[in-house]
Amino acid sequence: MKYRFINKDNGFTFIELLIYVAIFSIIIGVVVSFIFWLVQSNIKAKVIRETMDNAERIMRTITKEIKEAKSIYSPTSNATQISLETTQYLPDGETASYIDFYLCESRFCFKKESQDPSYLTSDNVEIVNLVFTQIGASSIKIDLTVDYMDIDGKPEYISSISLSSTVSLRLH
Repeated sequence: MKYRFINKDNGFTFIELLIYVAIFSIIIGVVVSFIFWLVQSNIKAKVIRETMDNAERIMRTITKEIKEAKSIYSPTSNATQISLETTQYLPDGETASYIDFYLCESRFCFKKESQDPSYLTSDNVEIVNLVFTQIGASSIKIDLTVDYMDIDGKPEYISSISLSSTVSLRLH
């Protein structure tokens, strides 16, 4: 008859099991924390990119229109609105046309003559500062601040971009 001896070293002791569970919990905690940090960083990058894209789109559009304008139409130009006289080319000749840039509550709008106003900004950003300053008869200084609308008060949703530019009319 053969005897089998039971080796007590084949299994885990309770203390070893607790150590393994603790190490595994720490590793899982680090991985989950890294994933949350990664998601928040991605959201922050998206917010900054959207804010910058909106600010640059506004500046690019205004700059292009001012450079191509015939004149600055002063009667409706003020600190938060500018009207430009442009030339519209029609089959039977050219005629004067007007384009207006202004704030629609906290969004940036432009309106070409005989067209409905259009927004240049997305729903996620707001214009907190817009100032047009006429410098002489043919130059405009533009100061613009665009903020991301922070709905939840979370730090990853906070972004503000301020741009400033001076543009001159191209004399035709």
